[in-house]
Amino acid sequence: MKETTIFREALGNSPVIRVLDFLIEGRGLDYSLSGIAENANIGWTTLHRIWGNLIRLKMVKPTREIGRAKLFKLNEENPTIKELIKVYDTLLYQETEKYFSEELEVVVS
Repeated sequence: MKETTIFREALGNSPVIRVLDFLIEGRGLDYSLSGIAENANIGWTTLHRIWGNLIRLKMVKPTREIGRAKLFKLNEENPTIKELIKVYDTLLYQETEKYFSEELEVVVS
């Protein structure tokens, strides 16, 4: 099991946050539903329970089909997703700064 990310620490560890965390981290790429479920570490049934809302809110969008598999990606034009990406990037930046300042203290000590 993956360790918790700073994004999930801040916003919670719900299935929706897990999916958004994975898609924001891999923004620009498209994924099958099974790939999303596996990488977000949620069950197939849980993904299908929340997926309709993500589509309806236009947070994700279909990109293409490969055989029978439909691929989806984060909708980076969506205003809510834009703000979530800003939050994600800010949290990651702050966590990185904290890590390196702690490392520097250890080296200096």
